[in-house]
Amino acid sequence: MIEVREVLRGWLDGAGLRTVAERAGVDRKTARRYVQAAQVAGLERTAGLAAVDDALIGAVVAAVRPVRPNGHGPGWATLLGREEQIRSWVKGDGEDAKPLTIVKIEELLARQGLVVPYRTLHRFATERCGYRAKDTTVRVADGEPGAELQVDFGHMGYLVDPGDGRRRKVHALIFTACYSRHMFVWLTYSQTLAALIAGCEAAWAFFGGVFKVLIPDNLKPVVAEADAVNPRLSTGWLDYAQHAGFVTDPARIRSPKDKPRVERAVQYVRGNFWAGESFTDLTDAQAHAEAWCAKRAGMRMHGTIQARPAEVFDEQEAPALLAAPPAYDVPIFKRVKVHRDYHVEVAKALYSTPEHLLGRQLEARADRELVKLYAAGQLVKTHPRQPPGGRSTDPTDLPEHKSGYALRDLTKLIAACARHGDNIGIYAERLLDDPLPWTRMRSVYRLLGLVRRYGPEPVETACARSLDLDVVSVSKIASMLAKATEREQPVLPAATGSGHDTAGGRFARDPSEYTGRRHVQLTLIPGGAASDRTTTTTESETLS
Repeated sequence: MIEVREVLRGWLDGAGLRTVAERAGVDRKTARRYVQAAQVAGLERTAGLAAVDDALIGAVVAAVRPVRPNGHGPGWATLLGREEQIRSWVKGDGEDAKPLTIVKIEELLARQGLVVPYRTLHRFATERCGYRAKDTTVRVADGEPGAELQVDFGHMGYLVDPGDGRRRKVHALIFTACYSRHMFVWLTYSQTLAALIAGCEAAWAFFGGVFKVLIPDNLKPVVAEADAVNPRLSTGWLDYAQHAGFVTDPARIRSPKDKPRVERAVQYVRGNFWAGESFTDLTDAQAHAEAWCAKRAGMRMHGTIQARPAEVFDEQEAPALLAAPPAYDVPIFKRVKVHRDYHVEVAKALYSTPEHLLGRQLEARADRELVKLYAAGQLVKTHPRQPPGGRSTDPTDLPEHKSGYALRDLTKLIAACARHGDNIGIYAERLLDDPLPWTRMRSVYRLLGLVRRYGPEPVETACARSLDLDVVSVSKIASMLAKATEREQPVLPAATGSGHDTAGGRFARDPSEYTGRRHVQLTLIPGGAASDRTTTTTESETLS
């Protein structure tokens, strides 16, 4: 109506149609139609502006825009007869059929002799045939101050890691307060539970407290099993939520409307903070992000709440937050099996368990200081945390007859032998008297095997006899027991030389063997004065 009045006012002033159209902001053809309709209704150019009343304007509008049944023209009425066919094309009904575009549907209808404007066909397919149907929405109340904090990950771009020189993808963990729209951005290379908890810890420091409810996306570190009503949260996230004191209300799968505050903030952070900037590393980018959140994003005039988020947060939300918790030691939660060696593996280290748990599945919780093992909710073992490749073994967890060997406990091994006899204990100690004593442990175990086979008393006697003779060999002990000679007195070899007492010594010899002279009968060589004579001389005499 205003548009028609403006066109007629200019025409009555004597301006041309081109000038009238420019003043009214309409097309010249539209201005001509308005003027012609007014003339048909009885308006003269000589009449004054008072002749342009509501009745005249109504007549002009009715002439140039005739009333359509149901608000649609004849093309719409024609499409109603083909509604089922158009709906099947839009939805792709039938085997191996795919949804068709509106351009293709327009072409198919033209082949059948039905030609309608594209815009009419597009509106018809959208309103009546389900083409790109859009659900209606309602605005949800922001809730109480300090109650809800929406969380989401967003891809920002890439940074070169100075540590290894790789070009790595950077994610932004964005926290947005529902009431004040105040936000915090945490940059990270990964989306693990440790990265998520590190971001939460930094957020509590930035906000000065903890929000009562967190609304994250269906992140794998948070949600173990998604469900619209009863989602199952991961053990690690539940442990941290209990530590910080907040409640988790994850959004549904593929439902961004469950956390619209932070969904819109992802685009804002990517376009306003990250775009066009250059950072040396992740630490530098994080420092700029915190300053940007406090000064730029926090102090802007928000279009929805028409206030500065940081000011609203400081005045209304900050006093309502929960107290920030102490620093959290991110643990490892793992389900482990007790292997045949009575140990479980946690973070590439071994930890012993009681003997009766062999073969069972246990729950392990490992932080920086301790590793705790649970069986059916009961704490069964606690160990100090070991580095990868390390081992923590409690001797009481192993079978008594294997613990000494497993731990190379020489004292315990000697004590086990001494329980069967003093000489057996001394003999074991003599066996282990070596620079590398654990290499002689098998000999001691063989000695214990002889005790189980022959009994303690014969082995004790054999060890005593061997110690008297200073013979340290388990094989000799085994030979004595096999021949039952452990109680016999050993026979020493007799002294040599006839006519002397054999008890004089093992290596005694006849004294005559050590004399300096011996009689040798010599024969003179013929040709001398005494050639016909045989004489006796000594070895010391000189022969010529």
